[in-house]
Amino acid sequence: MKIIVPMAGMGKRMRPHTLTVPKPLVPIAGKPIVQRLVEDIAKVCGEPVDEVAFIIGRFGAAVEKQLAGIAESIGAKATIVYQDEALGTAHAILCAKESLTGPLVVAFADTLFKADFTLDSSVAGTIWVQQVEDPRPFGVVKLNEQGQITDFVEKPVEFVSDLAIIGIYYFQDGAYLREELQYLLDNDIKDKGEFQLTNALENMKNKGTVFVPGRVTEWLDCGNKDATVFTNQRYLEYLKERGESLVSPSAIITNSVLIEPVYVGDNAIITNSVVGPHVSLGANANVRDSRLSNSIVQTSASLLNTVITNSMVGNHAIVAGTPDDLSLGDFNNLRV
Repeated sequence: MKIIVPMAGMGKRMRPHTLTVPKPLVPIAGKPIVQRLVEDIAKVCGEPVDEVAFIIGRFGAAVEKQLAGIAESIGAKATIVYQDEALGTAHAILCAKESLTGPLVVAFADTLFKADFTLDSSVAGTIWVQQVEDPRPFGVVKLNEQGQITDFVEKPVEFVSDLAIIGIYYFQDGAYLREELQYLLDNDIKDKGEFQLTNALENMKNKGTVFVPGRVTEWLDCGNKDATVFTNQRYLEYLKERGESLVSPSAIITNSVLIEPVYVGDNAIITNSVVGPHVSLGANANVRDSRLSNSIVQTSASLLNTVITNSMVGNHAIVAGTPDDLSLGDFNNLRV
């Protein structure tokens, strides 16, 4: 089994946090989004994952080393390939054409999910979906009475279905997928100006391939700051339900209260403060005389005499005073 992870986007809706790292490496409950995604997919695959192919922009050697470590953490090798032009989802996946063989999962790295099933590898294809109130921003699927997918519609203007594709797909035959993606590029078949995976899926369905929906219990988006903070909140609750230990034994907590669930990284220092609920505090962070709730604070950040909520604070940033709702990038210094 392989996992293909397209993650070459610029992450403009997550700036300033994506000025220094790609969006999928922003942490959720102490781990990068893409690491959480890969680990969760590996759990539902039902068989070992032997390769993770990351499709990235030119993010540099440090990012590539970190991605290699994520693959190794689930016992897989990492393959790094580049998408230098944003030409659509089909183009992105095809950048990893050498890895498109055998059974595989394609997972776009701006989403997390909760699921309580094991992947059925006997079917030709599974498309993970979730019911949504407003399907217009998404690709959606229609089902027949047998529960099979009959249509793929990209961002429908008129209502056709409320089952949104969440960006995770299983294919029993990766080579077949590669051929259909290549066909789109060879024949310049675009939808809304880009090469879309849904067009390849529609072609495969028309040739007799049977796709079935995979249902998740919760779909968590990491598209912008507010969505990512909410995902951090939900994921902390999820980890609490699983009984995972979230506070590092090396953290130093003095005259302070933690309101669960809270993640506290290695060597973090909390003094005269109330932290939580739903706070992720990175390694070596320093919190003093402060009140934090519903926020992500990254490594080596310092928060002094402040009150923040619904916030993201970058690596090595400094916050002093009471800005309340905050989105502060790496190495920034904010004193109010």
